[in-house]
Amino acid sequence: MQENLVSNENKDHDRLAVRLTQILIKLNQGEELDPALLAAEFSVHRRTILRDLNERFAYLPLEKNNGRYKIAPAYLGRITFCDIERFAGLAGLRGLYPALNTEFLRELFDSRLQESLLVHGHSYEEMRNHIKQFRQLQQAIIDTRIITIDYCKNANIKTVTVQPYKLINNKGIWYLAATDLGKPKAYTLSKINQVVLEDVQFTPDKSIKRMVEQEDSIWLNQNKTEVILKIEPAVAEYFRRRKLIAGQVIEKELSDGGLLVSGKFGHPNQILPIVRYWIPHVRIVSPESWQNDADNSLIKYLERKN
Repeated sequence: MQENLVSNENKDHDRLAVRLTQILIKLNQGEELDPALLAAEFSVHRRTILRDLNERFAYLPLEKNNGRYKIAPAYLGRITFCDIERFAGLAGLRGLYPALNTEFLRELFDSRLQESLLVHGHSYEEMRNHIKQFRQLQQAIIDTRIITIDYCKNANIKTVTVQPYKLINNKGIWYLAATDLGKPKAYTLSKINQVVLEDVQFTPDKSIKRMVEQEDSIWLNQNKTEVILKIEPAVAEYFRRRKLIAGQVIEKELSDGGLLVSGKFGHPNQILPIVRYWIPHVRIVSPESWQNDADNSLIKYLERKN
């Protein structure tokens, strides 16, 4: 029952994100929007559209004439597709979005602020209690200022001084990508209890910035291991349809309908859960030690269960 509720909530937020995206595109193209027509187009009540225009888009310079809405002429075309995607992603984050005020959303499309955020997907986590830290971290990233944070790990509080690079939302969870003594790390935002902005700036490392931008997970490791997976025919179509692992490349189509697939990973725990999920249809061919780790963990699990 709980899983169904979460699934339905995610679907609702996906629909919201799609609707807001389409409305933003229409406004950016100079269209005059009739709430009644939009309600019919998106199969929602007119009150829902009015809430979109008057509350969710309160930060936009909208003009209202005879019940129709349009964006002020001076702002036509200013919203890029990249902006629209970012906003749609944020709009789907329950717990964060309702707590964001109009001032924050006005800032959202500022290019300097955009540099501090990276959103992957439309999932969410409860963030109402961490808005202060979120804003502090954004400012530190924009100003390239060193910060000191109190971080809760394994029930212990550890104080660390880091160089912040990006706030990343990965699969609904917010992380701070930062370097500690030059080593890239990802800190779970909800575990950061306190943020102090130091009066010291740093020069971001271009290679680390590039790695953070290109990484599609939170395993921030510049020394990655290439992993080769053997995919059985029974599940090969899923790997053909879309990329299910980081940096997925289909290396070879096998004669039996299976696949050899490669990817690059910074840590075994980045790929082992995926291999376990697809048991017995996926195995690690290389490196063998990683498959051995997967086998051993499964054996231990079965021993405990018996």
